[in-house]
Order: sequence, then C-alpha cells, then structure tokens
Amino acid sequence: MGRILVTGGNGFLGSHLLKYLQGDVFAPRSAEYDFRRWEACEAAVEDCDMVIHLAANVGGIGYNQSHPGRLFYDNAIMGIQLMEAARRAGVRKFVGVGTVCAYPKYVPMPFHENDLWIGYPEETNAPYGLAKKMLLVQAQAYRQEYGFNAIYLLPVNLYGPGDNFETNSSHVIPALIRKVVEAREERQPSVTIWGTGTASREFLYVQDAARGIAMAAERYDAPEPVNLGSGIEIRIRDLAQLICEEVDYRGELVFDTTKPDGQPRRCLDVERAWRAFGFRAETDFRTGLRGTIAWYEQHRARSQPRTASGPSYAAL
Repeated sequence: MGRILVTGGNGFLGSHLLKYLQGDVFAPRSAEYDFRRWEACEAAVEDCDMVIHLAANVGGIGYNQSHPGRLFYDNAIMGIQLMEAARRAGVRKFVGVGTVCAYPKYVPMPFHENDLWIGYPEETNAPYGLAKKMLLVQAQAYRQEYGFNAIYLLPVNLYGPGDNFETNSSHVIPALIRKVVEAREERQPSVTIWGTGTASREFLYVQDAARGIAMAAERYDAPEPVNLGSGIEIRIRDLAQLICEEVDYRGELVFDTTKPDGQPRRCLDVERAWRAFGFRAETDFRTGLRGTIAWYEQHRARSQPRTASGPSYAAL
C-alpha cells in the first residue's frame, strides 16, 4: 500500500488497526499533529499513498450533551481539512471512518446505507453524527469533481480491550463494566443506569472492526457508504444484566427514566460489506465481553484513578 497515514492510530480502534496494516505506517499522536490546524494536515499527508482517518472527539450521551459545539467543530474541521490536504498532496486513497450516529433517529430496521438521508439524527448526538456525516458528502463530491478515491465506512458501537473506561466520556459497555465492578467491590446494593433500559444497541468487537477497515482499505473503491457491524442487537437492560452475571454482581439494577435513552434501536444491515469486500464479524458477543471485562480488571488499578463514578451513560 505504500506509506499509510492513520490518524487516531494510538487510540482504541487505531491501536488494533495498526496490527492489520502492512508497509510503512505513520500514526502520529495528537500532541504532535493537531488536525484542527491546516498546517498539521498538510504536514501529515506529505508523501503518503493512503490516509485512514480515525481521529475523533467522541464520548457518551452526557459528553455529547455537554459539548455539542466542540464535538461538531472538532470533528467537522478535522475531516474536511484532512481530506482536502490529501487531495492536494496527491494521496491515492482516503478512508473516512464515520459513525452509526450519522443515521436518522427513526430508521427501518435493520439500518441500510440507502436510508442515511431519510431523517435527522437522534438529538443528543446529532452535532457529532452530522459532523462525521459530512465526510461522506465531501468524499462523494471530491470523487465526482476530482476523481479522488475516497471511501466512507459506518462502524456500529465498538467495544473490547483498551476501550475508554473514564466515567465522563465512556460509551455504554465500558461505562457499565466500570460501574458494576465498582459496585461489586464496594458492596453497593444497586447500580443506577441512565434511561429506561429498553433501547437496543448493536456492538462490534474492536478487532473485528479493525480487520474490516483494513479489508476495505485494500479492496473497496466505490462511492457508496458501507456499514461495519455484527448484525445482532441487544437491549441495554439485557446488556447490563449480562455484565452483572459476568462480574458476579448480585445487586439491583435501577433505571433512571429521567435520563435519555438516545436512539431507540440500532442494528445494521451488514450485507454490503460482505458483498463488497468479504467482511463479516467473527467474535461471539459474550466471548468479546468477557475479554473486555478481563482487560479492565487487569488494567484499571494502574491505568485509572479510583474515583466515585456517576450514573452509567446510555449507548451512543
């Protein structure tokens, strides 16, 4: 593939993706290259044959509600500038990694790529989802006008070893794991979870997601967006109960119905990825969940300060 720039390559998904890429891979840290600055984008893409753009400012529902402006600006400006810099530099291929939050709030199930534009995203994460969705618009516009080979992938909610377990910015699986483990250790009688518990989410193990991105980078060159998911959904209530079983917590689950659920359901149609470049998820959900819990139990003492945690976020 030649020289490959991976933005966000030191993050949760990026660190797994690097294992699947061959050749000269350049994965700068955000402290070195701030992609909100045009000069950083220009410098990073120099002499690159491919750009895989993973870098994002992202978090759970609470984080999205607190920082909608920051999330919109950071994610939009990074993607727009980086793709323009790549085009000007003669980069041969740009892989834009979007988000399931780009989908409208109400979509026929399962989510099909053709339904991306039938409505407005769920309100609590719309600024983030729309900012990332602009990468698709830009990719298709650049292909039409400049013949620029840019593709756009839509991964569903990810989980796995190395995830973000910080209370104020984590997504649903790491947030619940941390909350339940701490409740077990502190012998708390109950765990409070945001929302009604009736919303559903689909999850994709991070190593499967990394493999799918690498396959698309190598084999896919069309303008249509592509879902990356497992095709299996689970209710938040059932997810929380499963985590309790896996960590041996026997307290009560309390659902704070004054807090938002987020999007009512999420489950992707994953056939396009299979037909276009042969990707299917391979990791059984319970197996992946056990691996994620085991990683957290092993790493939390040295990687995170022990602080009192608030209610777990509903899924994004």
